[in-house]
Amino acid sequence: MTTITLELPEEIFSALRLSPNEFVQELRLAAAIHWYQRGEISQEKAANIAGLDRTDFILALSREKVDVFNVDFDDLQRELERG
Repeated sequence: MTTITLELPEEIFSALRLSPNEFVQELRLAAAIHWYQRGEISQEKAANIAGLDRTDFILALSREKVDVFNVDFDDLQRELERG
């Protein structure tokens, strides 16, 4: 596993009322949701980035009011036309 080090001002943790470990978890989840919403990664990869299993990632998407399934309506229309 790769380790990335971020240097952040201490006041960020108190402003957000999070410990450094909680902040890391929130950051990983936010990044995973962002990339998943943009269609850049799969649910499985996003769950892995967030440090969750797929079920817990789907529950996190629901809590954040993010669509669980990304649907490209143009692709869907083409599939329906093909029968």
